[in-house]
Amino acid sequence: MFDAVRKVWAGLLGATRAPSWQGREEGGEVKADGKRPHNIFEAAAAYVSASIEDDQDRIDEASGWVSPEALSFGVNELACRAVLALARERDESPRTVARALLGLPAV
Repeated sequence: MFDAVRKVWAGLLGATRAPSWQGREEGGEVKADGKRPHNIFEAAAAYVSASIEDDQDRIDEASGWVSPEALSFGVNELACRAVLALARERDESPRTVARALLGLPAV
């Protein structure tokens, strides 16, 4: 009885706090090394920055953090956010910025 009350109370307290991912894997299991798993956006950021620096070891490492589909989604999201941020900074349309970054002529 008290165990059930304790679990409900702990759940209510946990719902009011920011989530803590340290030492947890997906599904709530604790990892042996105490590190949390990488997410899609961390993998995308590491992959893109390693690609820019032509660091194949870091590219391979980041590629192993998530599935290829998830990495592709993360890289796409990073590209969208980067183009949008540059467009706002330059006061240009995202289309103009994207074409300029790829070296394409303006339309």
